[in-house]
Amino acid sequence: MLIVSVVKKNGNEKRRSPLDTKETAKKLSSLVQLDIDAEYAYGQAIDEIKEWPIKNRLIEFRDDHKRHVAELSVAIRELGETPPEYKRDTKGFLLEGFTAIRSKTGTEGALKAMRSNEKTTNKSYNKARSWDVTPSIKALIEKNYEDERRHLEYIETALETKLWKKTA
Repeated sequence: MLIVSVVKKNGNEKRRSPLDTKETAKKLSSLVQLDIDAEYAYGQAIDEIKEWPIKNRLIEFRDDHKRHVAELSVAIRELGETPPEYKRDTKGFLLEGFTAIRSKTGTEGALKAMRSNEKTTNKSYNKARSWDVTPSIKALIEKNYEDERRHLEYIETALETKLWKKTA
């Protein structure tokens, strides 16, 4: 199945090359898997953080990743394809293990692990912003990217200000 993308430039419509829905679904599936893996990593960090204000923010961020998985999966189904299973892949197991180990050292370690994870997620979503996809999929990617930027900004600020020392 092919989708033709139409772009308006200077008031004139210009057709872009057809988008292969299988290729679009494959790209979206990579984001779904990234969000699944991030959700599991957040679970490891949340389990080890004792300061409730920080824990609650990370719970919110984990829930954002769950929402990303659900919304991207709907987009994949609308393309007539099947989203990935809701489980970690090999990279996800490694990510979760890394986060679990770092989180055992306390809140600072958990936040450092999540900063690394969110940098990866931000990079992937930023790259996805340049994909030639339909406007509705583009809007979804942009919305998710803004969530990812917010996550990383909070984590970096928490680390810079040693927020866990202020909330203890």
